[in-house]
Order: sequence, then C-alpha cells, then structure tokens
Amino acid sequence: MTSHKTGTREEWLAARLELLEAEKTLTRRSDELARQRQDLPWVRIDKDYRFETDEGSASLAGLFRGRSQLLVYHFMFGPAYTAGCPSCSAIADGFNGFAIHLANHDVMLWAVSRAPLAKIQGYKQRMGWSFPWASSFGSDFNPDFDVALTEEQERAGAFEYNFRESPVWSPPEDIRGPFDAWAATTGTDWATYTRELPGMSAFALEDGVVYHTYSAYARGLDGLWGMYQWLDRAPQGRNEARGPDDPLNFFRRHDEYPGANEAKK
Repeated sequence: MTSHKTGTREEWLAARLELLEAEKTLTRRSDELARQRQDLPWVRIDKDYRFETDEGSASLAGLFRGRSQLLVYHFMFGPAYTAGCPSCSAIADGFNGFAIHLANHDVMLWAVSRAPLAKIQGYKQRMGWSFPWASSFGSDFNPDFDVALTEEQERAGAFEYNFRESPVWSPPEDIRGPFDAWAATTGTDWATYTRELPGMSAFALEDGVVYHTYSAYARGLDGLWGMYQWLDRAPQGRNEARGPDDPLNFFRRHDEYPGANEAKK
C-alpha cells in the first residue's frame, strides 16, 4: 500500500488545476527571462582563441561555420581525464538530436573541453556521438570563461565561478567515498576532477567580430538537461533523496547501465 497521499479523480483535478496556474506563472516568467537574456549587452572578444577540431585548427569565429550564433557547452573533460564527466555525458546525450535543428536555425552547437583532441575523439566514438566537439588544450578559453580551476587557485582555496567567489571544497573523510568513486569514473582523483567545471556560453558573430552574449553555470544548466526535465515530471522526481549507496541515486554513462551492451546486439 502506498504511503503517498491518495484521492478521488475530482480531488486530483482540483489540485492539478491549482498547480496549472503555478506552472503558467512560471512559464510566463521564463519567457520574460529569455527576453532579458537576449537584451544583455554584448562584449567584444578580441583574444585569438584557438581550438583543435576534426577538421583542423580553428578560431572562435571558425566554430560558427557560417552561422551568426554559437552555443558552447563547457564539457568537463580535462587533460588528465580518461573519460568525460558522467554528468556532462548525460547532458550531451541529447546533443545529437537537436544539433541539426539548431544548425538550421542559424545556431551552431559545440562542446569544448581541455582534453587533447585524440582523447575527445576516442570518447566521442565510444559514446556514439556526432555533434561537433573541439579541444581547447593549451588555450586560455576555459579559464577565461571560469570553467577551469588552476592548481594555484586550488591552493588559495577560492576561485571565481557562477559570477561569484566560490570556496574550494573537498569532501570530509567520513563521506568522501562516493565522491572519490565518482571522480574515479573519469580516471582521476577528486582534486583533479574538480579542476574542470561545467557551464555554457553563447556568442554572436557580426561583421567578422565575435561577441560574448551569455553564460550560465551550476543549476543554470538544469534546463539543458533533458533527463532532468523528464524526471521532474515523474512520480518520484530526481531520486535525490535516496541514500548514496542506492544505484538509482547516481546516473551513469549510457553504456554503463546493466544490460547496455546486450541492448546494442
């Protein structure tokens, strides 16, 4: 017998209509926030960032590939990683499907990581992805957009992230097991893993000049995560209240779930 409250269809409908009003309010507010994003001032980019791509070296302007708008997902895949971050991988699972739609709407979508291109290509093949993914290895691009933490910042104990100073956090000994295990999925330790940070940035290209128009980090990425949008509508939500040892509390790369290899056959 369920421990969740139950009711009649009429009671459900009354509660659902009340929730609908709240959802409509949120939708209207979200529309207004989208307009505010588009109204932000643009910042000219004068630094010559270079990237390695499947087609060779490219500038930031070159990533636009004939479009006037560029969206970059800052994918956590550092030079010392052996595999991409599982969270970023879960987000990127949706990129293949909508990258073609964006490209035909005058918007290029790229993932950018500090890992060397050869590592990116190997992981991309493993995951079965086709969306564009560039290496910023040796570039200032990631630190300039606050998605790479230096060892000096780590030692100092603070860094800039999500438009504010953030403390460097390391899990206490009594709870660090799950965190170490999470970092180990990328072939690193916790300190190395957390030198990479997630985010997204938007750019515009006009008259040969690139402008930075928007960036978002941390929970600001939730809306890009298709899996979360579905879980938010499931009866038990994101399962985040489960204990750390519950396998449903932690998602995995799509080829790591039980039966994933059998499903490919």
